[in-house]
Amino acid sequence: MCRWLAYSGSPVMLEDLLYKPANSLIVQSKHSTLGVESVNGDGFGIGWYGRGATPGIVHSMEPAWNDRNLRELSAQTATGRFFAHVRASTGTPIQQTNCHPFRHDKWLWMHNGAIANFHSVKRDLVMAVDPSLYPEIEGSTDSEVFFFLALTFGLEQNPRLAVARAVSLIEETGRRHGIPFPLQMTVATTDGNTTWAFRYSSERLSRSLFRSTEISTLRHQYPDNPVLHELSDDARLIVSEPFGDLRGAWQEIPESSCVTVQGGEAEVHDFAPTPERP
Repeated sequence: MCRWLAYSGSPVMLEDLLYKPANSLIVQSKHSTLGVESVNGDGFGIGWYGRGATPGIVHSMEPAWNDRNLRELSAQTATGRFFAHVRASTGTPIQQTNCHPFRHDKWLWMHNGAIANFHSVKRDLVMAVDPSLYPEIEGSTDSEVFFFLALTFGLEQNPRLAVARAVSLIEETGRRHGIPFPLQMTVATTDGNTTWAFRYSSERLSRSLFRSTEISTLRHQYPDNPVLHELSDDARLIVSEPFGDLRGAWQEIPESSCVTVQGGEAEVHDFAPTPERP
C-alpha cells in the first residue's frame, strides 16, 4: 500500500532521514520489507513546517527514488517537524492531488491502508463530509475522504475522538454494504505542535507501525552512528518500518492504539471506533 514517516524534534535536514539511513524511506519506496507491496512508486509527498502559518507541501507523481527535485530540496531544507509518504495506489489514479500528505489550514494527514471497496461506499462517505469542507477535496482517494471525515467530526478540537468517530462511520457504512472488514489503517496527523499516529484495522491485523526509542539512549549505545548525532534528545520518529537493524532502536506500536507525541514525550493509548452521539 504505502510507507511513511513522521518526525518531530530539533531541525534536521530532510535528506538525513529520507536518504541516509540503511532502510530509509527512499529505499522503502523501492524495496519495502514489511509492506503489502515491495515497491511504492506511485508518487510521493512531503509536508513540513517552516516560517509560515501553514505547512508547506510538495507532491509528485514520480517514484521517490527517481526524483531529482526531491533530492535537491531535501539537501537544502531543515525543519523540526515533517511528514513524508511514498505511495502505492490501491486503485485511484496516479496524480498529484492523490499524493499524501493532505493539508487543511495548519493540519497535515497521511494514511497507509485502504477503505475496502471504496467505489461502493464513496458516495455515502462523501455525503457525510461537512458541506463547508467539501470544496477542499481535490483528489479521488479514500485517504483524503477519511481526512475530511475526521475534520468533520472535530479533528481540530479532539483528534483521537474525531478519528474514532470517522472510523466508526466508515465501518458502519462498509458493513451496511456487505463489506466484512471495511478499513485498514495506519494514520498520522499533526497540527505542527503535536503528532497523533493510529494503528487499527477492522480485522485486527493492521499494517506495520513503529516508534523510535529515546535518542539519548541510542546515542550512548551506538556512539559511532552519525545519524543519531544529528538528532536532539527530544527527537521522535514514527515509521511504517524501521530504518535499520539497530537493536533497541524501535518499538512496535500495538494493534488498536494511538500514539501522541508532544515535545520529547510519547504516550500510547488504546484506540477503538466510537459512534457519534445522536
